[in-house]
Amino acid sequence: MANLEELLSQRLVPAFESVAGRPVDPVVRRSQHAHFQSDAALALARGTGGNPRDFASRVVEAAQLDDLCSAVEISGPGFINLTISDEVLGRLLADMAGDERLAVPQAKDLETITVDYSAPNAAKEMHVGHLRSTIIGDVAVRLLEWQGHTVIRQNHIGEWGTPFGMLVEHLLDIGESEAAHELSVGDLNGFYQAARRKFDADERFKDRARKRVVLLQSGDETTLHLWQTLVDESKKYFMTVYGLLNVRLTEQDFFGESYYNNQLQSVLDELGELGLLSESVGAQCVFPDGYTNRAGDPLPIIVRKGDGGFGYGATDLATIRHRLQNLHATRLLYVVGLPQSQHLDMVYDVARDANWLNPPARAEHVGHGSILGDDGKMLRTRAGASVKLVDLLDEAVTRAAAVITEKNPQLDEATRAAVARSVGIGAVKYADLSTDRLKDYVFDYDRMLSFDGNTAPYVQYARARICSIFRRAGVKQPLRDAGTPAITEPGERALALELMAFGNLLAEITETLEFHKLANYLYRLASNFTNFYEKCPVLRAEDPAKQTRLVLCDLTARTLELGLGLLGIESPDQM
Repeated sequence: MANLEELLSQRLVPAFESVAGRPVDPVVRRSQHAHFQSDAALALARGTGGNPRDFASRVVEAAQLDDLCSAVEISGPGFINLTISDEVLGRLLADMAGDERLAVPQAKDLETITVDYSAPNAAKEMHVGHLRSTIIGDVAVRLLEWQGHTVIRQNHIGEWGTPFGMLVEHLLDIGESEAAHELSVGDLNGFYQAARRKFDADERFKDRARKRVVLLQSGDETTLHLWQTLVDESKKYFMTVYGLLNVRLTEQDFFGESYYNNQLQSVLDELGELGLLSESVGAQCVFPDGYTNRAGDPLPIIVRKGDGGFGYGATDLATIRHRLQNLHATRLLYVVGLPQSQHLDMVYDVARDANWLNPPARAEHVGHGSILGDDGKMLRTRAGASVKLVDLLDEAVTRAAAVITEKNPQLDEATRAAVARSVGIGAVKYADLSTDRLKDYVFDYDRMLSFDGNTAPYVQYARARICSIFRRAGVKQPLRDAGTPAITEPGERALALELMAFGNLLAEITETLEFHKLANYLYRLASNFTNFYEKCPVLRAEDPAKQTRLVLCDLTARTLELGLGLLGIESPDQM
């Protein structure tokens, strides 16, 4: 069965059309004055000079709502207030309970979608700056896959260019096996910094590094082998971090800068044939319209530098061309920090000018803000260095273990460790994802690990509490054939309406990628359940109230588990 907004809209559309003589969006929304409200009569009156209450009365008279609503009222200047009948809520809950997808349909128009996210640099530690791209991109992947789309994960790691001449030479100095060991234990920063110190202090080493870059770019077999050692060990480290974060990236999703190296010349040639290239200080550039620097001079994307080498602009153009022409994607998502907005817009415009990016294909910057410390500045260690992502996550799990031990000392050691990991990692993710991704936020362990307020532990605990109810009742979940619930109490009604909102919200977020709305919905649902549980006894109730309330509990648990799962957060059965 369709969601409530759709059902009401389907009934109101012909009624509005019969009154207005043209199609009108009834704009059905949740309301504090009734279950739902339509204010379309006011907009209709503004456009025609009529009386909005008169329009609303005529719409109500023409609409067929008796089988859906227990009350339809006109309030204020012309609002139509709609109260859903308890019988309809019961039928919708039964439909939801009987469906593995909780009555949420797949998307109608399925697409091939690429998601570009995480993108760490080989031979460098992942730090806190990689957190947002990694987990926001992971949620995009999870949600879009669940909606039925074909999703191609793209981890565009930095593993090509001039720094690797320096790194390969350092690898040769200390020995290949020693370098592999050093990198395998996760000391990527130490390896990189040692190479950098030698490069800055030793002219002979610097000369060797520069010559090694030439060998690398020309395809020298020995150099490529050593370079591959650096990249492979880095990937092993990245996969350890991804495993800790519980994201879906795999080794097959790594598509670094080197993947596009043999495509760069053809990009240059194609842009030249199209007349899009201009020479600037010896470099071959594209100047998309409308972009200037502070002095008002046109901004370029440098395709080939004056020394004949290709820069990251050329790689980004090769990347978007590949995703459109070879992967046949129609929606390209780039989960990258907001400072890259202008550069990405320029890449998209060049792709349009080159006739690569044409409707229905479109590219979207899924931008995000930064993570701040309590001083309001970018989060760093006390020494001023970037915070290693592994250290941040390990600290979250350690703190979560202390909280879990205090709240439930009866848990055995293995269960406590598993719950601590779910709660600690979940808390870090939820704190990020419950914030509008366009905004910065302050990283605060105490706040994110709290069992009160809009946090992962609060939502996780609500589901764990429901699991406890079913254990005590001796009833197994899910309740898919429990009959039609009989809604009678305000607490039941409020929880049912919140459950009904899930499908419509997911459809909206699939388009907007505003994942904080999903997190905030889960918090509202958990809060509604808490109110319901306090006012509507479950196990002490008599049938049919007990059965109705068990169905509501089951649906709440399943919705919380699915919603948290789409956010990449685990749902422990006990806490």
